[in-house]
This record gives sequence, C-alpha cells and structure tokens, in this order.
Amino acid sequence: MLLISRYIRCMPKDCSCEAFLRGVTACVRKHYRKSMLARLAEHPEDRLTASVVVFSRLRREIWLVGDCHGLLIAPNADDAPLYFDNPKPDEAELARMRADEARRQLADGKTVDELCREDTARPVIIPHMIETMRQQNVTYSVVDGFPIPRQHVRVIPLDFHPWQIVLASDGYPFLYPTLEESEKALLQQRQQDPLNIGPDFQATKAFHPDFNSFDDRSYIRFEV
Repeated sequence: MLLISRYIRCMPKDCSCEAFLRGVTACVRKHYRKSMLARLAEHPEDRLTASVVVFSRLRREIWLVGDCHGLLIAPNADDAPLYFDNPKPDEAELARMRADEARRQLADGKTVDELCREDTARPVIIPHMIETMRQQNVTYSVVDGFPIPRQHVRVIPLDFHPWQIVLASDGYPFLYPTLEESEKALLQQRQQDPLNIGPDFQATKAFHPDFNSFDDRSYIRFEV
C-alpha cells in the first residue's frame, strides 16, 4: 500500500491507465531481490500484493485494479447512485464454502462467539484461496510487481457533467453515498451476522471480537 501511494504521488498527472500499470508494477518489482524473482514467478501467493482504485482527473477515468468498488452520484438528481466493482472471480464461491462449513459447525454445537474468536471454518477454504492467488494477474488483476493484464482492469470513463464519486475498499460490504451510512451498515452487519454467513452478505472471514471490522477499510468521496 505504501509503495503504491508513493508512486501515485509522483506519477505524471497525464498518466494513462496503461502507463500507470507499467509504472506501479516496476515500482513494486524494485523491492524484490533478484534471487526472489524465480520463486515469486512460481508462487504468486508470496508476492507483495494490493488492490487499488485510482481517479484520473485529467482523463476523467476511474481505474480499478483488483477488488475495489465505488459509486457514481449525480448531484442534485433523484437518480440512484451507480454502483461499480471489480470482484475476484472465485471470491463468492469461497465465501459460500466457508459459510456452509460454519453452519455445519454451528449445528454440531459450536457457538457464534467461539467461531468469531477462532474462525475454524476458514481453514477449510485456505487451500482454495492459495490456488486462487496463483491466478492473480492471470484471471484477475492486482498490483504485485508482475505484469498486470489490462483486460482485467476495469476502466470507467466519465462525461463532463458534475459527479460525486465514492471509492472504497471491499472492507465496506455495503457502500453508501456517505461514510456515516456505510459505517452504520457495517455495524449492522456485525450485530446481525458477525460470522458473515447470512443470505445478505458472505465473506471469507468473520468479525473478530477484538476488531471493529472484518477487513481493511478505505473510503473517500469527492466531487468533480
């Protein structure tokens, strides 16, 4: 995350999406020792890896590399916000597998509190998660120091009407036009389904009682 943010601060303001993908890849790759590259080529799960969503003001484009999401909101309009994302291809299936295992353990006598404290349903999907990670920058995009396939980067062009834009990480399962609303929905999810196994939302991990979320959270809203 730090490497990507440093690169974005220094990249040219007229940078294209393709140039950004090349530049941020080179930035991360410089931090690998040459002796590591052969192993990292064979084991993507060992790479430095992050998702990123970028808005280019000059090009009026949103670039989604990895599983970020956002909203487009027309100011002073009654239209519903336009939602966009770029999910990993197997994430929903992995979440479903973990939910099935969690429900099986609950039926066998485990409590919700026990599973939140020690998510013993998650190990069931770990081998599948590693297999999925071996497909990064093959079937889906991330920033990891290896070439990013352009076809798996979502680019959203904007017209020149005014827009409010919300960009967020997938730590917000329900995205709303304000941070307050998004945090409120996250809190409701934690209160109603702390294992994240219900019909409205499923995830590959639960809410741990020592933390106030189940995943990292980034949220920004601005107007262009």
